[in-house]
Amino acid sequence: MTASTRSGAVQAEDVTKVPDWTPEDLLGKTTFRALLFSDDYRLIALKGILAALMMVGLAGVAALTFRVELAAPGIQYLSPRPYIGLVTLHGMLMVFGFVIPLAISVGYYMLPKLLQLERLEWSWAAHGSFWTLLLAALLLIIGRPDFTWTFYAPMSLRVGGDLVWMGYLAIILVGISEFLAGLTLIRTVLAWKGTMRDLPLMGWAMGTEAILLLVSTPMLCLVGFLVLTDWAGLTAVYDTARGGSAVTFLWMFWFYGHPAVYLPLIPTIGVLYTLLPRFLGRPLWSKTSAHIAFILLLVLSFGVFHHHFQANVTVHTWVQRTFQFITLMIMIPSTMHVFNWIASLWQGPIPASVRAAIPFKFMMGAIFMIIVGGVPGFLNGQISVDTSFIHNTYWLPGHFHAMFLGFCVQAAVAGIYYLYPYFTGRRYNQTLANIHFWLWQFAIFAQIMLMYALGMAFFPRWVVDYLPLSEWSQPQAWLTVAGFGVGLGFLIFIVNLLVSARSGEVVTSDPWADSGSAAGAEPAAEPQRS
Repeated sequence: MTASTRSGAVQAEDVTKVPDWTPEDLLGKTTFRALLFSDDYRLIALKGILAALMMVGLAGVAALTFRVELAAPGIQYLSPRPYIGLVTLHGMLMVFGFVIPLAISVGYYMLPKLLQLERLEWSWAAHGSFWTLLLAALLLIIGRPDFTWTFYAPMSLRVGGDLVWMGYLAIILVGISEFLAGLTLIRTVLAWKGTMRDLPLMGWAMGTEAILLLVSTPMLCLVGFLVLTDWAGLTAVYDTARGGSAVTFLWMFWFYGHPAVYLPLIPTIGVLYTLLPRFLGRPLWSKTSAHIAFILLLVLSFGVFHHHFQANVTVHTWVQRTFQFITLMIMIPSTMHVFNWIASLWQGPIPASVRAAIPFKFMMGAIFMIIVGGVPGFLNGQISVDTSFIHNTYWLPGHFHAMFLGFCVQAAVAGIYYLYPYFTGRRYNQTLANIHFWLWQFAIFAQIMLMYALGMAFFPRWVVDYLPLSEWSQPQAWLTVAGFGVGLGFLIFIVNLLVSARSGEVVTSDPWADSGSAAGAEPAAEPQRS
């Protein structure tokens, strides 16, 4: 069957045909050198996933360390500077080192398969992206900056000690890494020989991702470079003590910063569009609405960044209203995606084997969490409400933890569980995977609700100590418990992956043959030769 063959009004490649992904023990038969340097897209994806999991381990340790400090009022063992240093390390490793690279790496594996290609195009850029990001993480850990993940100037020019320049350089390298990843993705998507209408939705997702990366990341590199030169005394672009402008920093940084919100979101949307119809065994409710939603997300994502600092910067009323309007509009494509998934689920019965599948469960958890995070996000666009209490309270961490951890990470984890037999040739332990799933659902939901409650109680962000008010101290104590629940779930996940790679049930054929459409899947077409 060719890529253009149709099944009714929906492309068959997106609905029933699973590419010929043969389970094999990639880890067992791959040398360490090949894992690091091979152009095999499977190994490029695998090393990216493994690196991302190591990053989240470090970020998680940082989070649990300062979570214990925040469990009660007063200073227990962390003074303000080390506390902010841990918050910085957690935020930057989670955003730049884990959630964005994890989503992209899962896409690295799926994209060539779905486009029926033999390789990632421009794999040299994917290698460069990987090594550049590792160098950035190393500099961040050694430099230990305490300027938070947004490194607002001029504050970031006054803190951090003698090694703070490593943090600035890490920011530049992150921008370069993401730009290189965008080159790989856009070149691979352009290698598709069919029409845009027939392009699998993972191709649409990664094409959108590539454009976001290529357009937004040069600004991150420029901002990081100017902060570095301001700190060195060579320029005074942001340093207000020497005539610079902090507002200029905000406009430049958030031009990248808000599209960055969608960098983990869009690939994981592609994961759901790829896996959901395969498990359900029927077409998506609407492929056209998915196309429209991707286009709207791409266009609108560059027009909402002012709401990140509308509470701090006074501009002309028409400017504020324009950004407010676009912020509200961007809920439309997100809602279109969610409605598409729900409508696809609603169209018919879901087999018991599908409901028991761990990837399917995590997809359902992700869909639930994007609603939990997205609906309250409506308030972020309201200038008066945002200025009153949302912007600088725990409400915002609640919102982005729901979107990043609740949706993006869970959808990416669904992809990892789905791909696990193809990487190892074995099944993961179902019992451990179920414990991981349920522990995360309760712990992540508790985290988010407690952060929302603290936001409603006007608990400020970035503080290590606080007044002993019951509406603050009790949620903070339970939030620490929920944080350890998330950490325990992640530990179970890692143990399962490691142990099952050696002792899991051997898989010799399609591991998902008893789930949804895979049972009647047609063989994949021959890969395109280049």
